[in-house]
Amino acid sequence: MIQRVQSIWLFLAGLTLFLLLILPVLTKHNYTGDLTLQVGGIYQKGAKITQKMETYTTLFGETILIGVICVANIFAFRNRTLQKRITLFTIVLLIQLAVWIGFYVENFPGGMDGTTFGAGAYLPVLAIIFCALAFRGIRKDEQLIRSADRLR
Repeated sequence: MIQRVQSIWLFLAGLTLFLLLILPVLTKHNYTGDLTLQVGGIYQKGAKITQKMETYTTLFGETILIGVICVANIFAFRNRTLQKRITLFTIVLLIQLAVWIGFYVENFPGGMDGTTFGAGAYLPVLAIIFCALAFRGIRKDEQLIRSADRLR
């Protein structure tokens, strides 16, 4: 039963989080080069080199952890109640991740003048939507099983 629709939503949520690891959240263009905020840290891109200015190890680790939880949750299809609980827990973690990223965006060096938001700024919200759709699919499966049990 791995081909169920919630498996696709959970896989897309995990994929979205793994994309968040490489896509920039915020970019600031200045005369010395580009300053980029990613989940892994702040990067200064000069003429020919890119160097890491700050490291956000815990944010990077939490993003990987939530992505692994989303993908691992696909294989909990035999226990729908557990799968629903894990999905709700993942949504709570994603909200925490989005707030945490917002905190780092707020404290970006040099302020917010001249910055552009990258695709990474919208990916946590997209992952929350995918997890909510997976939750809805799990709930529909549960209702279908209950209705089939009533017919017996």
